[in-house]
Amino acid sequence: MKLDDDIHNYYEKLVIDKIENMGIANSTPNPNYLADLCCLVLNQLPPRYIRYEVDMAFYLAPAERLQMEMNVTNAIETSIKFLKEQEKLNN
Repeated sequence: MKLDDDIHNYYEKLVIDKIENMGIANSTPNPNYLADLCCLVLNQLPPRYIRYEVDMAFYLAPAERLQMEMNVTNAIETSIKFLKEQEKLNN
């Protein structure tokens, strides 16, 4: 078994999907911005390790899924504000 192929953090998918849906991925000229943003966001969220996406579909209650999505949105907003403040300090 190769752990890096079999196990992943479900929040990674939620974060990437949300960033794409918000149009952030296409709106930044800085190639490092998205990597920094993802790291900051994921560090605010608890890990939720899974092997298969289908596991989450069957075992995650709708209320818990909604809470996870809200947590992702809040973490993204907080991280964007932080990155904007850092950019101002560096300029």
